[in-house]
Amino acid sequence: MLKLDFHPAGRHFLQIPGPSPVPDRILRAISYPTIDHRGPEFGALGVKVLAGIRKIFKTEHPVVIYPASGTGAWEAALSNTLSPGDTVLMFETGHFATLWQKMAEKLGLRPEFLGLPGIEAGAAVSRPT
Repeated sequence: MLKLDFHPAGRHFLQIPGPSPVPDRILRAISYPTIDHRGPEFGALGVKVLAGIRKIFKTEHPVVIYPASGTGAWEAALSNTLSPGDTVLMFETGHFATLWQKMAEKLGLRPEFLGLPGIEAGAAVSRPT
């Protein structure tokens, strides 16, 4: 049985696509009970977040928050801008690019996937820092 209150020793990291250190105040905040996503408290929070995010992006225009994983955003980007049979140019940049190519194929698109010479499709690509 999984013990939900067990935490291994050492610093905890968010592993997507990280590892990324998570500040203690965030770790404490995510331990609170969740609020009802259909309740008035969530609605009020949503209004506050959407107003505040305009400041972050330095815009007066509406900002859309897409409630999905990165994969959901990939699918939305492809399916809302292209139609089955369309050709789309994609560049090999590593594992995530290969997954995006596969998603495009599943949506009936025809990806033209440009790789780097000597780099195998799906391989990790190291970049200078």
